[in-house]
Amino acid sequence: MGVKHNPKRDRHIDAARAAGSRFGAETLPPEILFGGASNDDLDRYTPEMLALTAAHARGELARWDGGKPQVSVETVAGVAPGGIEVSIIAITERNMPFLYDSVMGEVTSTHRDIHLAIHPILVMESGKPVKLFDPDEESAPEHRVSHIQIHLSRLTPLEARSLSKRISDVLEQVHQAVHDWPAMTALLDQAMRELEDYNASRKKSDRDEALAFLRWLRDSNFTFLGMREYTYSGKGGRATVERGKGRGLGILSNPDVRVLRQGKDAVLTTPEILAFLEGPDFLIVTKANVKSVVHRRAHMDYIGIKRFDASGNVVGELRIVGLFTSTAYTRQASEIPLLRHKIEKIVDHFGYDPQSHSGKTLANTLEAYPRDDLFQIDVGLLAAFCEQINELGDRPRVRVLPRIDHFDRFVSVIVFVPREQYDSDVREKIGDYLKTVYDGRVSAYYPAFPEGGLARVHFIIGRSGGKTPRVPQAKLEEAVRAIVTRWIDRFNLLARKEGTEISVGEAYQAAFTPAEAYADLGDIAACTAGDPIRISFYHRHQERPDTLELKIFHADTPVSLSRRVPLLENLGFRVISEQTYDIGVHVHGDEPREVVLHDMELIHRDGHTLNLARIGPALEEAFLAAWNGTTEDDNFNRLVLLAGLTAREITVLRAYARYLRQAGITYSQGYIADTLNKYPTIAADIFRLFSTRMDPTTEVKARTKKCNALLAGIEEALSAVPSLDEDRILRRYVNAVQSTLRTNYFQKDAEGRPRA
Repeated sequence: MGVKHNPKRDRHIDAARAAGSRFGAETLPPEILFGGASNDDLDRYTPEMLALTAAHARGELARWDGGKPQVSVETVAGVAPGGIEVSIIAITERNMPFLYDSVMGEVTSTHRDIHLAIHPILVMESGKPVKLFDPDEESAPEHRVSHIQIHLSRLTPLEARSLSKRISDVLEQVHQAVHDWPAMTALLDQAMRELEDYNASRKKSDRDEALAFLRWLRDSNFTFLGMREYTYSGKGGRATVERGKGRGLGILSNPDVRVLRQGKDAVLTTPEILAFLEGPDFLIVTKANVKSVVHRRAHMDYIGIKRFDASGNVVGELRIVGLFTSTAYTRQASEIPLLRHKIEKIVDHFGYDPQSHSGKTLANTLEAYPRDDLFQIDVGLLAAFCEQINELGDRPRVRVLPRIDHFDRFVSVIVFVPREQYDSDVREKIGDYLKTVYDGRVSAYYPAFPEGGLARVHFIIGRSGGKTPRVPQAKLEEAVRAIVTRWIDRFNLLARKEGTEISVGEAYQAAFTPAEAYADLGDIAACTAGDPIRISFYHRHQERPDTLELKIFHADTPVSLSRRVPLLENLGFRVISEQTYDIGVHVHGDEPREVVLHDMELIHRDGHTLNLARIGPALEEAFLAAWNGTTEDDNFNRLVLLAGLTAREITVLRAYARYLRQAGITYSQGYIADTLNKYPTIAADIFRLFSTRMDPTTEVKARTKKCNALLAGIEEALSAVPSLDEDRILRRYVNAVQSTLRTNYFQKDAEGRPRA
């Protein structure tokens, strides 16, 4: 039969042959090596590079002794497709099943930058030229040799050694599986004969179905990778499972390989296996804890078969691991033993006429059900899930169907969402939610798009230890519904009675939830040309008590950094970061307008803890007072955070500083402010001394008592001030307050509010 010729590939091969002749290299004939190569790969190689690759292949074949597999990872000078140096992985081995896909699976598990991959099967007989294997030509199997070359971007020596070791380990497992294949099928035949001899009495139909399933496996529908016999003895709490006397077969010939896990530990058996051995079923079909490195990278299928003695007592288990072949997924479920039995029970449970709409819907649901899950799920749960899936045909909606593995190793979650709301971002967010709520990881996901308006994603959430959280289905569906529902739709649902609509970009939607936007709606709607600004301090990072966030909403135009940052610095903050968002606003009855949101992350300049519940209102008042010019924008405003004073209270201390300057004190206004900020407790007590002395509502006797207590406290605090200049400033404040005879601070306007 040979390789089908391709004109473009033939030109590459002819050029490589000519290049090899020019520099006299002994090469494996290029038509043998590159006859099955991809033109896309060959296009990146010059004829000289292909000739050097063929010469390397000839050298590898010459070095191989015909015994154990030969694995090398080398860099060949001059082979640099597209100017990129490559490492050539070369494997030479007796031809056998699963070689190429197993090696490629190991390589691609850690490397994606493959420049060339070739796998000719050769016929090598002593004294004869190497030729390409042709199934139409007679050749002895012992003369058939696989030569695999994979070119990767250049590896470090450590990477090369690691990859070579991993490939050798994979080849060892391939050898074990292929070599022991006849022994594994013979052992399966023995287990089937034992099952046939078992007097099933009332369980005859279950036994016959189990036998039919095993024959179906035997009939090229399962890739057997490993088998091991286990003995079972005792009952209940005294039951034990031990490894049988015979050696394991295939990959289970290694006694250290265990395919079950309890928590993070590999184990010989689990409570669920013991329950199976003590229960009525003849077989258990589930997933192993480990992935196959032979043939394809997937969690291996696990099949346990009960073993019986002559008296019909359970004496052990034949444990089989491997992979269902493609027919298990492409053949109709109703034609596969075990599955057909399960389907019959579901059909009987519902009792629909097969020709009715409901009957056909149920049949489609069962046929489209994820096949791996169909093997593992029990009939009761499957019936409940089928009923819920069938309902989706009449009314599409979010549906989440979780099934926790019997061994607590994974959770299978089938998620249905409206197709127009599904994309890769939604799938990733759903996976992130599921791995969080089940305390695990997304091991796999399988999207599908059945007929109708729904998309389906089957998630496998792997777990490493502990009992799997039991999460109510309603909670799962509520969370997924929130993920797939568009941000603006969720916002509009909250704001439907407010009479205000907003339009925002994706960046805003990523930063704020609809609930957060709804909470800000009052501030957003209030920003108008005549009253342009609203602010809101909030705390996003509870674990960082020295930080706050600030939202500045401003009508129509952004606020420059030169306007915002100095004001915040005078309040005692440093600005860490900021994001700006444009928000379109339409209040019903008004013209649409724009509001600009500046979202800023702030940190206290001295690292102090910020109690937003206590200081929030005073902080907002101080910001807006400085913004609107009703109070000065200077370092005195740091006393809001440091001393807990309001902007109006700080005005009193600022006024005294001006008075002291007029009275001849030599210190600058800034130095005076810095002194008060350095001793905020004294500053707060100085204001309280002023307030207590001058408050007209306080009785004289009580006023005197409170003032004396404050003065005593201030004097004690002053004794700890080391700087003479700072001590002098603070004492001048106390003197000025004590010398004050009258103030308009307590005057009120016509509405009873303090005057500004």
